[in-house]
Amino acid sequence: MIRLSVLYPATEGADFDHDYYRDSHVPLACSTWGLDAADIDKGVDGPYVAAVHFTFDSMEALGAAMGSPDTAKVIGDVANYTTIQPVMQTSEIVS
Repeated sequence: MIRLSVLYPATEGADFDHDYYRDSHVPLACSTWGLDAADIDKGVDGPYVAAVHFTFDSMEALGAAMGSPDTAKVIGDVANYTTIQPVMQTSEIVS
């Protein structure tokens, strides 16, 4: 299993609309990539104000999702909830 994590570093003066993120953006990403759900974190303490974790069956499935022409809609939607530049991490789930 492969996990794609998108993390939003705490950035002075930046905005982040957690409600829009939870209610609109993440469901758009899941729908676009054929996923049932994702895990959403709202930062309480630490270097990130938010994160989301998507799980894919394989690197090939992740690659197909990222290569989808509809992924442009997901990327274009970022401006609707934040001014933060996200950081992405791809990981193999080992347990």
